[in-house]
Amino acid sequence: MKSNCMYLCLLLTFGGCFNFQAQEIKIFTLHDFDLIDSVKTNLVVTKYGKEEYNFNPDGRLAKSKTKYNDTDYSITYYKYDGPYLIEKRFENYRENTFDANTSIANFYTIDSISNKKITEKIISYTKEFLEQYEYVYNEENVLQKIIRTNDNGIDKTDITYDHYKGEDTKTYLLNGEILKSIRTSNGKGKNKGLKIVLTKTYLKGKPVSAVEEVCNMEGGLISETTFEHSTQSKQFEVQQVKRFYYDEKNILSKTETTIGKETITKSYIYQFDNGETGNWVKEIVTPDNTYTTREISYY
Repeated sequence: MKSNCMYLCLLLTFGGCFNFQAQEIKIFTLHDFDLIDSVKTNLVVTKYGKEEYNFNPDGRLAKSKTKYNDTDYSITYYKYDGPYLIEKRFENYRENTFDANTSIANFYTIDSISNKKITEKIISYTKEFLEQYEYVYNEENVLQKIIRTNDNGIDKTDITYDHYKGEDTKTYLLNGEILKSIRTSNGKGKNKGLKIVLTKTYLKGKPVSAVEEVCNMEGGLISETTFEHSTQSKQFEVQQVKRFYYDEKNILSKTETTIGKETITKSYIYQFDNGETGNWVKEIVTPDNTYTTREISYY
């Protein structure tokens, strides 16, 4: 089991409409849930509640369910046409009763006559139009701009790509003002063989925070450093450093989180559904003595 550099984006997308803060359309697969083989369902149980994920035979997410208690839950359905996501429905249930007022549907249409353009319309279950997004790609099928339209008007995010001295930078500009930048580079020296991803976020064009992820070439997260921008020093200052350690089977065994002068160490123990291989079905975290279980079925 490896901590994945993409995994943190999942909670931003489930159960709601598109997050305009420089996110893009994402199709989730088994890989995003640290699953292998032909998984059909994955029921995750923690002390906080239950999450259930259903997958198509090709490994794409078809349905997710979050159960808050015995009577309150939400369900998200995903529908595809070939490689494209064409529909996403988020349904809320309170006291076992469907709540149309807080449920929404996302519909996607794909225009590929010239350069590809995907249009996303978000509509409430009470038939109210909420907003629309247009994702415009260039001839190389690279996303160039996102246009959002709602009752407040039109917003446009331009996405630029730059390559300089071995570093690739992807920048999001909201109505001409920088919103986010993602710089990807290959490590040097002690970080040789690793990939470094530095993401900076901005508010009204001013830097706010940053996250630096150091990953191995397989996508396993080695370290994650979070920063906040100081208005006094006008620099990014470290807030937290988290390091990830793996055993000889590349399974997460320990994390060390440093905040200031304090370091918190956690160890991870896994049980698998096929001896020492397959998918993990129980994760135990010490010294917290918390655990997560997964009930997995296969095609």
